Amino acid sequence: MSRAPQIQVVTANALIEGDVVYLTAAEGWTRDLKAARAFEDQAEAEAALAKAATRGGEVVGCYLAEVRLTAQGIEPTHFREDFRRRGPSNYAHGKQAAA
Repeated sequence: MSRAPQIQVVTANALIEGDVVYLTAAEGWTRDLKAARAFEDQAEAEAALAKAATRGGEVVGCYLAEVRLTAQGIEPTHFREDFRRRGPSNYAHGKQAAA
């Protein structure tokens, strides 16, 4: 049995700051998952990933992450992506303190 198609976003880490970033519809980068472009077509997602991976002066570690669309917007489907989005879980500090 084949797996149901998944909605995905392109994610990476900003080269200078190390922050988690997501590819937008305008092919820019955002730190807000809800502003990311969600891909429903696997081939389109892979093409966007390949293009994003060539932007080594901006980001590192590009990959596709599965997400789901909810009433609140785009949400991660895996705890790893939720952890990356929120930052360290021991206590809020740095950029996480403002979130």
